[in-house]
Amino acid sequence: MHPCLTCGACCAYFRVSFHWSEAAPEQGGRVPVELTETLRTHERAMRGTNQHHPRCIALDAVIGEYSRCTIHDRRPSVCALVPASYEFGAASTQCDKSRIAHGLRALTPDDWTGVNDADKNPLPEI
Repeated sequence: MHPCLTCGACCAYFRVSFHWSEAAPEQGGRVPVELTETLRTHERAMRGTNQHHPRCIALDAVIGEYSRCTIHDRRPSVCALVPASYEFGAASTQCDKSRIAHGLRALTPDDWTGVNDADKNPLPEI
């Protein structure tokens, strides 16, 4: 099983900010605008992530037990850019930092033993 499906730490650690057009259907944006808030002139943020203890509104999880993004196929591009550590052969500072902040250990190459290539990307990219 893909380690992200039992984690969710990054979605409850970082602010998720992105260009406003990703939430503008008339611009081809796919992120549901009702799940976002204005951050700055040209930026929006996922609701729940621009606070002292962030947690994305689209996160359905018990951190470290199960995790899923309720808008995975429509998530912001910045979310798709955060790999799990060693998913593609290298450590991910963002993954490690968020996991450790939630009391989880950083992933190692051993965490990918038995995870086949189809499981490494369990849902299609946007």
